[in-house]
Amino acid sequence: MIRIDAMWLSAEPVDMRAGPERLLARVVQVFGVAHAHHGYLFANARGTRVKLLMHDGFGLWCASRRLNTGRFVWPVAGTVTPSWTLTQAQFDALMLGLPWQRLHDLSAITRA
Repeated sequence: MIRIDAMWLSAEPVDMRAGPERLLARVVQVFGVAHAHHGYLFANARGTRVKLLMHDGFGLWCASRRLNTGRFVWPVAGTVTPSWTLTQAQFDALMLGLPWQRLHDLSAITRA
């Protein structure tokens, strides 16, 4: 199993022809550094495809997902911060095409 400790989302669209090396360069450009066991999400301009780049400490993993109908709920570049951190629930909602921005970290609420 691939361990992912944190998930990051880039608001800027990316060319889906980009491979792991070009996505890694984009991670460094947007996030500053690629941390081991962190996942980085990118979408195309239409919001119909998503790529996940993950650094496992030894190498890179790249996965993609495409929606045949509809679009992923993606922040508009330039109107928000260039990157977001996602919880597991937000990532799951995003992959299903749901409005993930409405979900908050419920662990902080249950600990109180």
